Amino acid sequence: MWESVRQHLPEYAIEAALLGCFMLAACGFGALLFHADSPVVRRIPRRLPRRALMGVAMGATAIALIYSPWGQRSGAHMNPAASITFVMLGKMKWVDAIGYGVAHFTGAAMGVLIANAAIGRWLRHEQVNFVVTTPGRAGAGVAWIAEAVIAGGMMSLVLFSSNSPQFTGYTGLLAGALVAVYITVEAPLSGMSMNPARTFGSAIVARRWTAYWVYLTAPLCGMLAAAALFTSLPGTHVFCAKLHHPRSVDCIFRCEHDRLLIAKPANPITPHLEASR
Repeated sequence: MWESVRQHLPEYAIEAALLGCFMLAACGFGALLFHADSPVVRRIPRRLPRRALMGVAMGATAIALIYSPWGQRSGAHMNPAASITFVMLGKMKWVDAIGYGVAHFTGAAMGVLIANAAIGRWLRHEQVNFVVTTPGRAGAGVAWIAEAVIAGGMMSLVLFSSNSPQFTGYTGLLAGALVAVYITVEAPLSGMSMNPARTFGSAIVARRWTAYWVYLTAPLCGMLAAAALFTSLPGTHVFCAKLHHPRSVDCIFRCEHDRLLIAKPANPITPHLEASR
């Protein structure tokens, strides 16, 4: 077991870096789009279009991280709930899920700490507040349901697209687009976390743990429910735990991606990405 952990330390470090970068982007865009002194706020006073811009920014960030060389190597989970779900699907070992989880919580906190060091005055502003995720006016119960639903929706999209010969190369694009929609539409209900580590990163720096149990439990419940539904459907199969899986990149998971590639049609995304590296 320990030899396996030692061999997979690079993937753990990558997962920490990926979520750290995501949180850095969230803090930066959050300050730009919601701080009272920002020129964007003066130009666009309504919150809905600014949430839409935040969604586009974070969706694009997620896409860039998923298709990056690092994301291709680790699988770009960036979410301990996703890693646990892939364990339950038989695609990941518990020891690696634990390694990924520790990396996720560490990376998220480090990302916010670095942002705080760089733009602390803006990040601490009450309208930004370290981009913490807290329940909206409807309360923690509604926030829990909303988090479970959006997490389940994301895992459903990932499972259906990544295990389809036609759409496997587009999983990252679809996931990023869904992040953009969620931030625009769902954020008033729960803050749109979908990720226990993402909420932890903001909460530990801001020292604000409002209804953290929502973000610790709801994403996992939603993703596990989506996985159970997917595997109950006839003809479905989970080939790997990566969101994007080019041929040339090694895999630490219980991978059957070669079986999917046999039936896979030509895909314009993967060759372009591999040629650009």
